[in-house]
This record gives sequence, C-alpha cells and structure tokens, in this order.
Amino acid sequence: MLASILASGLAVGAVYALIGITYNTMFSTSRVMSFTAGQLGMLGGVLGSLFILRLGLPMPVGLLATLACCALLGVVTEVVAVRPVLKSLDQHLYVLSTLAVALLIQHATALEWSTEPQPFPRLAGIGAGIWDEKYWLPVAACAVTILGLEYLYRYTLVGRAFVAIAEDNFAARALGLPERNLRMASYALAGAVGALAGFAGGQLLLAFFANGPLLNFYGFIPVALGGLGNNRGAVIGGLLLGLFQQAANFMVGGIFSSVAVFTLFIIVLLARPQGMFGAPAARRV
Repeated sequence: MLASILASGLAVGAVYALIGITYNTMFSTSRVMSFTAGQLGMLGGVLGSLFILRLGLPMPVGLLATLACCALLGVVTEVVAVRPVLKSLDQHLYVLSTLAVALLIQHATALEWSTEPQPFPRLAGIGAGIWDEKYWLPVAACAVTILGLEYLYRYTLVGRAFVAIAEDNFAARALGLPERNLRMASYALAGAVGALAGFAGGQLLLAFFANGPLLNFYGFIPVALGGLGNNRGAVIGGLLLGLFQQAANFMVGGIFSSVAVFTLFIIVLLARPQGMFGAPAARRV
C-alpha cells in the first residue's frame, strides 16, 4: 500500500506541479492568472491520443505535434484573452476573459473529441507494477521541465529577458526589451509545458475533456502553496499535494479525500498567506 501511495502520489503530484509551472510561466510576464492552464493539460492528453492512436503517428512526432498545437493555443490565448485586458483600466477582467477561453476549449473538445474518457497509448512500454511508465514518466517530465527552465532563466539571453519583464516590466520596456513579443513567447512556452503535463500523465488521466477543470483547480493549489511565481515551490507543493491526496484516497476515499485536501490547503494559507516558499509582500514607501 505504501509503495502504491508513493508511486501514484508522485506521478499525480508531478502533473499538478507542471500545471502550476504553466500558471507561473504565464503570470510572470503578464501579471495575469490565465485559467486556461488546466485546459492545456487536458489537450495534452487528448491531442496525444489523437495523433498517436487515431492518426498512427510515431510517438516522438505525436509529442512534438501536441506541444506545437498547445504552444500555438497559448499564443492565441495571449492575443485574444490577455492583451485586450492589459489595455483596459480594469485589468481584473482577465478572470472572465480567460475563463471564457477555457470554456470554449472544453466544449469544443467535448463536441469534436468525445464526452467519454478515451484510452491513451503506452509510450515507452517500459516497467510494470509501481515502476510502470505511467508512474515515472510524469516525474521525469517534471524534472526535465524544471531543469530546462532553470537553465533558460539563468544562462540564456531570452530567459534573462523573461526574468527582467517579470521583475519590472516598466523598467524592461524603458531598456528597449520587446515586452509584447516576450509575453507571447512565454505563453507559447506555458502552452508547451501544459501539454507536456497532459501527455506525460495521459496513461493516468486518460484523454478526457473533463480533465480541464480538475487540472485547473488542483494545478492552482501548488502555486498557492509554493508561492506565486516560484517554480521550485510549485514542484514541491505539487508533489506534496499528490502524496497527500493519494494517501487520503486510500484512507478515507471518495469525496472525503477532496475535503481533506481543501482543509490542508486552507490551513497552510492561513498560516502562510504568501505560500510556503513565497516572500511576504513588501511595499516601498
């Protein structure tokens, strides 16, 4: 039982962590919480099943096609739902605009794909039991993603430009950085990360249109727990959330496991409103 809890908890937690990173990546350059993150994860599973199972494409080609489609959708989200809001006085309208795009994606997927869960193909055919690929692939994808982002932000010019925009977009614009292009690139990157979450976790979550709202909510919890904009915190928060959720499923099961997750979430936020790894908000006087 302990091994099953650890294997499934780490796998599900890695998916939640990747969705949390998707939230952070979009937020960093726009200061907008885009609620399309879960839909990108859902599409990662749906498009992966479409390209590999239905169209018969090889796994690497199917993965690249899935990442490209979701990256394009990320750019469309920035242009349609985020950019107009940033120009308005009431920037909190992003809640409605991004939710509207998320609902459009979900219902279009239900109409064109299926309203029933569809199978997701085995990708590598490696492992069995608790070492089955459906458990370690999400963890491996999460590790590769966080290492890749750390390298991008620390050692590349584009990554440093992302960091500059995230820290102070007004100063970055004054220095001549192309804020709009960088914001579009960050949304494309977020789309690819979200797609990778759904693709790597496809064997656990299946290709199901209703995964979008689930991933939206459970992917936001690691962001709140780890601190907004903190990718390392999102990874730790996501893995802890997955382990706690699976342990609660084994112990109490059903809806009570969700109640346990929400209770823990509220307790942590009451004790640390900025998240476990977030810095307290400071205002310069």
